[in-house]
Amino acid sequence: MRAVVQRVSQASVSIHQNIHAYIQKGLLVFVGIEDADEEEDVIWLSNKIVNLRIFDDANKVPNLSVKDTDGDILLVSQFTLHAATKKGNRPSYIRASKPEKALPLYFKLIDQLSRDLNKKIFTGQFGADMQVSLVNEGPITIWIDTQQKE
Repeated sequence: MRAVVQRVSQASVSIHQNIHAYIQKGLLVFVGIEDADEEEDVIWLSNKIVNLRIFDDANKVPNLSVKDTDGDILLVSQFTLHAATKKGNRPSYIRASKPEKALPLYFKLIDQLSRDLNKKIFTGQFGADMQVSLVNEGPITIWIDTQQKE
């Protein structure tokens, strides 16, 4: 799984000009799933996202997680995170899982994040044409790949 995690003061997903999900302070997380991903990747990624210390403490030092700050998470599926751009100018998405594989893992990630954060996770709509708006705080943007655990 690949995730792009952004610290936001607000973020929303609209579908057909209607707001589908909205959060204020928290994390906007784009996630892409590939065939090599398994349930253990879901657990690892959820733990990493919920515990990333990227929010400022009282001394303006990023020592707090979204969990510590009672922030929200907006999770958006994005197969393009697995784009291969080595050859030519048209990205290939061959590594991105088809919905039959990706959708169950996406729902497991929503459930795991909800358990780890102990609150509802806001989402986009898998496979939909979405418009995502955000105000990135910092800016802070973190890229995580479960196939490259460090």
